[in-house]
Amino acid sequence: MSPRTQTQSATRARNGLWLAFGVMGIVAMAWIPRIPEITDSLELSNGEFGLLLMGSTFGSLFGAQLAGRMIHTFGSRRVAVIAATGMPLGLIAMGLSTSAPQLLAALVFMGWGYSSLDIAINTQAVAVEKLLTRRMLSGFHGMWSLGAFVTTLFGGILAQITTPRFNLVLVGVVSLFLYIPAIASLLGSDLDDHDGGGNETAPKVGLTGKSALTLWGLGLGLLGCLVAEGSIGDWSGLLLRDHMGIGKGVNASAFACFALAMIISRFLGDRVLGHFGPARTVRLGGFIGGSALGISIAIAVPLSSHWQSAALVVIDLGFFIAGLGMGPIFPAYILAASAVPGVAPSVAIARVGVISMAAFFIGPSITGGLAEVTSLPIAMALPVAMFLFSGFQSRAIRKNTSPTK
Repeated sequence: MSPRTQTQSATRARNGLWLAFGVMGIVAMAWIPRIPEITDSLELSNGEFGLLLMGSTFGSLFGAQLAGRMIHTFGSRRVAVIAATGMPLGLIAMGLSTSAPQLLAALVFMGWGYSSLDIAINTQAVAVEKLLTRRMLSGFHGMWSLGAFVTTLFGGILAQITTPRFNLVLVGVVSLFLYIPAIASLLGSDLDDHDGGGNETAPKVGLTGKSALTLWGLGLGLLGCLVAEGSIGDWSGLLLRDHMGIGKGVNASAFACFALAMIISRFLGDRVLGHFGPARTVRLGGFIGGSALGISIAIAVPLSSHWQSAALVVIDLGFFIAGLGMGPIFPAYILAASAVPGVAPSVAIARVGVISMAAFFIGPSITGGLAEVTSLPIAMALPVAMFLFSGFQSRAIRKNTSPTK
């Protein structure tokens, strides 16, 4: 294939990836605004719902473990076709669930589809960067964040006028059709670099060895990032309401600032990654973002009892800076994983994903447990520490992660 034809194929794939990442964010977060209604309709306690959520995590672990090898063997577009069909169907099944076992099965299926598609299109994104010799991965993740933000607002509006079933089925059906042009435009198996160049890379990687240790370091760094992100999403509203006296609606401002800052920083992140490189980007983002998060909580919570409006400004500013730091970290770790020598990009991305998925167990449970025995402001020291740890783990990132490598 001529260089011109390769460039044209990569350009089409780039456009498809913009859409694919955006739709993935929409589908992944579509049910979040409807969770209270779903748990009420199924008469689930908080503990029962927490157990059901593990179904999504188990599905994701299975999907990530399998997807890396399947992509290495068959190519990322073929896996994306299957996963992009399964993910919306999982969302539709969630909307149609009338019992806890049905919801559990839907969550497992959804988790499998999400992680499989995530690895497939990230593998595509890395290949497109190499073909076009430009940084684009952070911008793709910015589309995910934008899609997630839009779907939560959309779900909140629909919650006033329609049922969760109609909401989730509608999003699932529309997304299923939107995925068709997105996936059809992706690179074929002759261009997606799914096997890292053929026999020089392994279709699997062990738990020990030089390459495995590098992936463990990257996975743990990404785990720290995701623990911080998940804890901010789960606990920021309660922090503002219960410990700062911020009223309904306004107590979501800290997370809104964080989410908007992540969108901004991800769309700007490719320039940042190009200027500083992945390692320095992670280091600066982790240290500055983690410090801002911790300092703002330490100042705003005691200040709120004396000057609530000033405390709200401080906490929102801290969460905004944290979002700016957080945004490019995930793409940077994905780029670093794809550049580990001797391991196919899809397999390396899958391994890092499997390691980091432990964040979904660690973050909510430990933060909640610490809040029970101390207080939520003190428990938020965990996501702050993990944020800083993510920056520290930038030492695991190799230097040769340019898109031309």
